[in-house]
Amino acid sequence: MINTKQRSDRSEIMDDFALTGEVLKNTLDQIATINKLLGGNNVTLNGIKKILPKQPDKKTVVIVDLGCGNGDMLRAVARLCKKRKQPCKLIGIDANEYTLKYARDLSKEYPEISYINQDILSDNFDGLSCDIILSTLFFHHFTTTEIENVITVLLKKVQLGIVINDLHRHPVAYYLFKLICIFIKNPMVKNDGLVSILRGFKKKELQQIATQFEERSNIKWKWAFRYQWIIKK
Repeated sequence: MINTKQRSDRSEIMDDFALTGEVLKNTLDQIATINKLLGGNNVTLNGIKKILPKQPDKKTVVIVDLGCGNGDMLRAVARLCKKRKQPCKLIGIDANEYTLKYARDLSKEYPEISYINQDILSDNFDGLSCDIILSTLFFHHFTTTEIENVITVLLKKVQLGIVINDLHRHPVAYYLFKLICIFIKNPMVKNDGLVSILRGFKKKELQQIATQFEERSNIKWKWAFRYQWIIKK
């Protein structure tokens, strides 16, 4: 059995912000498809619903998605807001400009979505003042100290709260994904998917991070092997 006691510090191929090409596009698309099929997107959307009622209906809600990839989550959020008749401005942030170009191409029919090329760990990250911040399969790329530092910055910029959706580090999740890999040809998806799980979290680790902040935190396990962590202002 794979050892999941400690978080892995292995790098993912996608951690290279200079990546370009069709393989990267295919990887982004397949990750989005897997998230959708396994219900991962619903974890984030459900978190937004728990925060949005505080927002006046006619006021435009500003939502920022960190590590937005091909923008699949933002498009899902746009459809949710349209269904709820909630005016919105959606901003995707990613450190890979090639990825953002692809996201813009896929989001042409969503004028409420815009994208910014920025590394949130860089000195010039300003955290964008907004109502809600989303982090979907994003924080597992960072160390605990980096996560604590980023959340500290984000809490100064967000008005309503943060919705974090990330992986539960568990042997069953690891071998379940290996089974799914039988049907996947893309080597980047196979490699990064397994590494992502090993860089995921145990609940007690997220709870320990949460103790660093006075804001109300709610951490729940969700299928498929996800944690939904909501931090409300």
